[in-house]
Amino acid sequence: VQLQASGGGLVQAGGSLRLSCAASGQISGINVMGWYRQAPGKQRELVARVTSDSGANYLDSVRGRFTVSRDYAKNMVYLQMNKMEPEDAGVYYCYAWARESVYGGHSPWRDYWGQGTQVTVSS
Repeated sequence: VQLQASGGGLVQAGGSLRLSCAASGQISGINVMGWYRQAPGKQRELVARVTSDSGANYLDSVRGRFTVSRDYAKNMVYLQMNKMEPEDAGVYYCYAWARESVYGGHSPWRDYWGQGTQVTVSS
């Protein structure tokens, strides 16, 4: 499974950005899709995710400002980020808990990661 993220960039504090991520490859199933981020000198943290039954989880600091959504038919996940703060800056990584179709069956479920997209928030 390959994940391709897009939509990062520079935004002023209070502004908005929308990230997109497309999954491709020999996909047998995707259970969870979502976004992590990593700021310089900090650990990677979960920002938001959507499960296969459309349940969503958010990092406390982004709840009410960010919205994660999925297009199940297109194997895509989005992150709408509003009222952005300087603390939201970092590299955002798309991820999926998925498995691939392989000859004779399926691969094991595992995490897949996109290449990361930079988000910069100016104060």
